[in-house]
Amino acid sequence: MSYPNFEKMVEVIAKLRDPDGGCPWDLKQTHQSLLRFLIEEAYEFIHATEENDYQAMEEEIGDVLLQVVLHCVIADQNGKFNLESVSKILADKMIRRHPHVFVDSSLAKDDSQVKENWEKIKKLENKEKKGDYFDESYLHFPALFSANKIGKKTNKINFDWEDAGQVMYKVEEEWQELKEELTSPQKDFSRIKEEMGDFLFSTAQLARHLDIDPEDALRQANKKFIRRFNSMEKLITEDSKSVEDMNQMEMDEYWDLAKRKEKGLS
Repeated sequence: MSYPNFEKMVEVIAKLRDPDGGCPWDLKQTHQSLLRFLIEEAYEFIHATEENDYQAMEEEIGDVLLQVVLHCVIADQNGKFNLESVSKILADKMIRRHPHVFVDSSLAKDDSQVKENWEKIKKLENKEKKGDYFDESYLHFPALFSANKIGKKTNKINFDWEDAGQVMYKVEEEWQELKEELTSPQKDFSRIKEEMGDFLFSTAQLARHLDIDPEDALRQANKKFIRRFNSMEKLITEDSKSVEDMNQMEMDEYWDLAKRKEKGLS
């Protein structure tokens, strides 16, 4: 199996980090300074996938790969790890977590058994690392994604609401507590922030009980807002007006018109 272009790509990135003739910007980068790019590139690939745009997917997954290799090159220069050691750890983990492929095919006959075995193996691995039911890995994701993941795990030990109806009342309770802080004569912004967090967490749990991925639901809401705003701006431009020159009330009229057009009501 030969991957000449992969090898060329690694050489190119290594050259960017070469103290003798490398790129000044790349040479300044650290694991910490590059973190936001890793997150941004991953989300750009997600967007391209949602749009079913394979050309964009090909480019964006390349940008993700760039970040992976760049981190490996930096770590190699610091004597910590390299692309080869990362590849070995990954290959060993995949073999260990897929015994039905690499050891005995009878260990899993369908995807549900694969998932069950995967979780058992992960549990054993994590138990060797630490005994906490929740480890820090649950905080490694975007907050809304983490809230959903936490809820899924507590559900497995029945530390959960019975149905969406119960969660709905919890959401209402958290909303009332948030309103109390917002309407307090002496606002405590640390309390407001805490109550806002509780409200968002309970809302994420409601979504989970409705079999809705809250991260995906919010991403779709973001898309809808941008699509509708652009439609509103187009209507405003068609009337020879500018968004920048309008007040909230004037824009609200065009917003409602854009909504009606989107729903085929006008």
